Formats: sequence, structure tokens, C-alpha cells
Amino acid sequence: MYVQELEPVAGSLGLSALVAALPLVIVLVLLGGVRMKAHLAGLIGLLAAVLVAGLAYGMPLDQTASSAVQGAVFGLFPILWIVVNALWVYRMTVRTRHFDILRRSFGRLSDDPRIQALVVAFCFGALLEALAGFGAPVAICSVMLVALGFDPVRAAVVSLVANTAPVAFGAMGTPVVTLAQVTGLPLDDVASVVGRQTPLLALVVPLLLVALVDGRRGLRETWIPALACGVAFALAQFVASNYVSAQLADIAAALIGAGALVAVPHARRPAAEPVRASVLTGVRSEELDEDDSAREVVRAYAPYALIVAVFSVAQIPAVKDWLAKATQSYDWPFLDVVDPEGKPVGGNVFSWPIVSTGGTLVLFAGLATAVVLGVHARVAVKEWLATVHELRFAILTVTSVLALAYVMNLSGQAATIGHFVAAAGAGLAFLSPVLGWFGVAVSGSDTSANALFGALQVTAARESGLSPELLAAANSSGGVLGKMISPQNLTIACAAVGLAGREGDLLRKVLPWSLGLLLVMCLIVVGQSTAVLGWMLP
Repeated sequence: MYVQELEPVAGSLGLSALVAALPLVIVLVLLGGVRMKAHLAGLIGLLAAVLVAGLAYGMPLDQTASSAVQGAVFGLFPILWIVVNALWVYRMTVRTRHFDILRRSFGRLSDDPRIQALVVAFCFGALLEALAGFGAPVAICSVMLVALGFDPVRAAVVSLVANTAPVAFGAMGTPVVTLAQVTGLPLDDVASVVGRQTPLLALVVPLLLVALVDGRRGLRETWIPALACGVAFALAQFVASNYVSAQLADIAAALIGAGALVAVPHARRPAAEPVRASVLTGVRSEELDEDDSAREVVRAYAPYALIVAVFSVAQIPAVKDWLAKATQSYDWPFLDVVDPEGKPVGGNVFSWPIVSTGGTLVLFAGLATAVVLGVHARVAVKEWLATVHELRFAILTVTSVLALAYVMNLSGQAATIGHFVAAAGAGLAFLSPVLGWFGVAVSGSDTSANALFGALQVTAARESGLSPELLAAANSSGGVLGKMISPQNLTIACAAVGLAGREGDLLRKVLPWSLGLLLVMCLIVVGQSTAVLGWMLP
């Protein structure tokens, strides 16, 4: 049995916290300062965490290794299992050219570039974030906006800023699922609090987007459809995350937000030519003028409708109970850890929800998609394998970061840092979103930031008398605002629109918005930790 200690270094909480923070500091410096590739930084950070666990905390090597393996396994299943299958569905639509049909369909919804930015970057970007995440929305939406005639820099900035509100529930809820796993809090509790924070961003972001596209005039002329889109998106995300399913939150929000947008008569009016001339300095793709049959348009939308249908059926109580029966639980080998109070930690047991997990449900929808789109079985398998190959470095990054997180959590390093940070007291509520923001800014992933800092936030909350669910959720909600300035996302955006080497230009354009929205989120969390906004929490 391994008993976690809080003050293993010279009996000092401060020194112990300093040593415990070394793996995180190393990862952040390698990513943000040295600009090392994320998968290499993750592996070096993992090695540092193993050394700290063994040398400073006295955790036996077999238990340390077992902790790392469990973290890596969790990274593969269910996290990457979701991402791979979701991106596979997208790749099949590209292979059959139905994605091009979908893009043309968006282009015909409105001739107003400000509305096009909302449809493509905000609504469709949220749908892509829901299905894949990991940079896919920024890359795909940037290309679509350039095809619609947007200047490459403006297209990249709009796509980066739009990729905020849906991030916490992206990749079929992967960030909040990870947060629940590493903190030991119920998924429904965590998702419900996040669902009372990020929807507030959704009210603001559409208005910000039309301002980015066309300045004050854009805001003055299109604030009604932008507000309608934001309100519908926010309400749908709140309802789905609190009362339906965290995995469906972004899908519902994206579809309902888009529906509300196109339902506003003002959104479908042709844009005045001066607006297009001042906003769109790029070249509009002639491909947008091609005609598509109604049957092919329906098939282009079918994959996303199938995913919604599969997840909706899976939430029916009888079906949900039936799927849950396939869940397997194991005593994880070579792991016997208790906390400082002598209570066994959750990591001693590993649950494997084989069928009910989001990745398996997306796989079912993907198989149906292959049939609807007429993809041959051999081609579908080839695309799935190509997806795995495309994500090979992301797979290594996620598994190494989660292995690091599990070693830090199970050895007691995270608990030590949490107790030390708890000295911030009431100020912790303000700093909590900042920690998540910083984690995503350097790692490019809300999932990774939740894995790194989730347990720390909960420990600090309990030490300072704040709600663990609130601070855990704040880590994820603050993190979404670091997405637009992460080197990973900036590089993806530049590569997508042919601006290689101009990441610094994009950073200077989006950093003020990232910091401004972060301040808003910090104030929201502070308010929710007091009687001022405490009524918002479940």
C-alpha cells in the first residue's frame, strides 16, 4: 500500500509544492518558451513526474509505472476513441465530396459576409468542435471562409475567436469527461456547472464576430441575427448539458443556433455591395456557383443528423441501462493507493464503458454514414486507418499528458500543489479560470489542461471552502479562452490559409480578445462563488 503525503520535502508544504510543480513547469516552459513539439514536451514532463514521484514522494516504481499506464489507457479510451471516430466521419464526407456540397449550402444561406461568418465559423465550427476538436474547426472553417472570399488574415482571426464557447463540450464532451475522471466528481455535476458558465460566452461571441468582420457598422446592422444566434446557442448548450447529455451539448447548440440565425429575416437579406467590397478582399471560389441536387444536400447533412440520432437514442433510459451493462470494472494491477486520510483513491479501480462511451456511439453513426454516403467497406477502413495516422502525434501527446496527470494525482503531487494554492483563499475563485486559460494556451487542449489542473482545482477548493464543482468547471471554462492564442491553433490557422510564419500577427490580433473574455469569465466565477451569482449554480 502506498500512502500519499502532502509534505514529503523537509516537512514543508511550500518546498513540497515547489518540487511537485516541476513536471508542470517543465512542460509549460518546453511548450511556451522552447517551442518544443507537444508530444516531446509531454514525454519529458512524464519522465519528470515519475522522478519526482519516486525520489521526493517515495512512490514505488511499479505503482508509479502502473499509474502512468492507466493514464495512457484512459487517453486512448475513451478520449482518443472519440476523437478518431469523429474525425473519421468528417474524412468520409471529404472523400465523397459531400463536404464540398455542405460548404456550398452554407454559402447560399446568405450573401452577407457577416452572416456567413456566423454560420461557418460559429455554428458549423461548433459542430466540428463537437465531433472532432483538436484544431479541426479552425482549419476547416478558415478554408471555407477564404473560399467565400474572406481575406486570409480575417478568416483566420474569425475562426480562432469563434472557437471558444463550444470547446468545453468539444469532441463529444471529451474535456468534461476527462475533468470528471481526474477529479472524481460526477460527470453530470461538472457538466451542469460548465453549462452555466460557457453559455454566457455564447451570448457575446457572435456579436464580437460581426464586429471583427465589419467593425461598428457590422455590429449596428447585424446585431439582431447575431444576438438571436447567440441566445439560441446558449440556451441549447445550457439545456443539453444540464438535462440531456454533455456529449450532445455542442451538437444541439450548433444546430439550434444555426436554425435561429437563418430564421431571422434580416439574416437572409443580400449584403450591400460596399459591405462585401470592404470586408472580402480575397477571391470567391467559383465552385460555390455549382448546383447541387436536393438529394445530395440531404446526404451531405446526413452524417451529423445520424450522430444526433444515435446519441439521442442512447439517452433513452431503457437503452442507456442496456448499454451500461457492458461496462467492465477492474482492479487496476500493481496499484494500491490511499490518500493522507487512509481512504482508497478512485484510481485503484478502472471502469471500461465499452459500448456506452461516446466513441463507440460515434462509430455506430460512422458505419451508418458509410452506408448513406455509399462508401465501400474497404475505403471506410482505409479512411479510419488514415485518421489514426493523421492523429499519431496528437495520440502521443494526449497519452503522455494524461499519464503525467495520473502520476501527479496518484503520487500526491497534485494534492500538495492544491493545498498550497488554497492559501489564496477567496482569491482562488478569480485565479481558477486563469489557471485553465494558461494550461490551454500552452498545450492547445482543454482536455490536457483539465487533466493537468483538474485535481489541483478540486483539492484547492476543498481546502479553501469553495465549491469543488465550481472551480473544476472554472478550469475548463477559463481554458476555452486560451484556445485562440495557443501556438498549436495559431499554427493550424496559418497553415490552413497560407500564412505560414505569420503566427505572431494573428496572436497580436486575438490576444486582446482572449484576455478581455478571460476577465469576464473570472468575474463570473467570482460572482458564482458568492451570493451575487450563486443562484446560478445547481
